[in-house]
Amino acid sequence: MEIEQDVKTLFIDTETTGLLAWKHDIIQLAYIVDINGEVKDEGHLFIQPCDFTTVQERALKVSGTTLQQLADYTPSGEAYETFVEALSVHVDRFNKNDKFSPAGYNISFDVDFLSQFFKKNGDKYYGSFFSWTKIDPMYILYYLNFMGVIKLPDFKLATACTYFGIETDAHNALSDIRATRELTYILKDQLKWTK
Repeated sequence: MEIEQDVKTLFIDTETTGLLAWKHDIIQLAYIVDINGEVKDEGHLFIQPCDFTTVQERALKVSGTTLQQLADYTPSGEAYETFVEALSVHVDRFNKNDKFSPAGYNISFDVDFLSQFFKKNGDKYYGSFFSWTKIDPMYILYYLNFMGVIKLPDFKLATACTYFGIETDAHNALSDIRATRELTYILKDQLKWTK
C-alpha cells in the first residue's frame, strides 16, 4: 500500500549585499510555505550581513537599502534561528523523506545564498530541510517562448508578471516571492498534461 506524501514547497526570494554567495550575505529573506498548493505560512526577515566589509553599494541600490538600515536589521544568528523554527513546524529535518523543494525565480541564486546562510550560522546541514529538486518558473518561460506559446522581450520577473497580469513591487523580497508563486501556478496550469 502506497502512502501519499504531502508536496512541500518553500518559495524563497533573497536580497543580498552582492552576487557571490560565499562572500556576500542575505539582507532580506522572504518565504512562503506551500503544502499541497496551499499557503501554510509566510515570513519576511530583514537580516544584518555577517560581514559589513563586503557590502556592495550597488547591491544596496537594487533593493533600496541603506547601510543605516542594515545596522538596524536582525542579527544574522537570530534571523537564522527564527527561519529554522519556521521550517521545523512543517518539516522534520531528521526524516530524509520529509523535505521542502525550494522554489523561486532564478532559484539557483537564492539556494546558493541560503545554503551559505546556513553555513555562516554554523549549520552545514542545509539539506536536512531541502531536497535537491528546484522549481523555477523562469525555465518554464524559456520553454514556452521556445515553443512559440509566448513571446517575451526579456525574462525578468517583472516582465513575466506584466505579461500574465500579476502585480508586483520589484526587488521587494516578499512581493517578489508572492508574485513568483502566482506565476508558478499559472504556468503549471499551462503545462498540464492531458490524460
